[in-house]
Amino acid sequence: MPFITFEGIEGCGKSTQHRRLAERLGESAVATKEPGGTAIGQALRQVLLDPATRGLTPTAELLLYFADRAQNVAEVVRPGLDAGRVVLCDRYVESSLAYQGYGRGLPREAIRRLAELATGGLRPDLIVLLDVPVEVGLGRVGRRGAHDRFEAEEREFHDRVRRGYLELMAAEPERWLRLDGAANEDAVFDSLWAALAERGLLGGAGR
Repeated sequence: MPFITFEGIEGCGKSTQHRRLAERLGESAVATKEPGGTAIGQALRQVLLDPATRGLTPTAELLLYFADRAQNVAEVVRPGLDAGRVVLCDRYVESSLAYQGYGRGLPREAIRRLAELATGGLRPDLIVLLDVPVEVGLGRVGRRGAHDRFEAEEREFHDRVRRGYLELMAAEPERWLRLDGAANEDAVFDSLWAALAERGLLGGAGR
């Protein structure tokens, strides 16, 4: 069964679409997220996203994300795939490339080598990018109230992250599905469902 990941900048709507797809697929799917898809990951998530976390270097941040990812792959993702279920993950390796690579300026080839170690080379069958202009995403974040460490970053950081996603997609367009995250939530989900069905990634659920 397929491994599908969801990517995008802050406020893009990816978590909403990830949740809706998991609910639609029901027991045929395993839904997880990064960071925080396991008990160990929840502890790492607290460190990584808490605005009270000060002085975390970009390299330390990257390694914490990959510690979470290695645990998630071993504990949730691979067992789900081995059981014949669709696995849906809210963020994966491309988040590290976009956020710590393009956003923080860490070497992207080093991130790819680390990904190989942490995941055993497991790559998604499809990467769903919920793409929105930065001002739209940050506007949504602003209406939520409290911000995590990444939501509170300066505008230029988010510009770099979005540019990173678009460059990653342009390099391997066959592995990506870009959706207009600024559109109506229901319309986005309809487009997502239709695209997955067309690609044969839903099994019997797509009929």
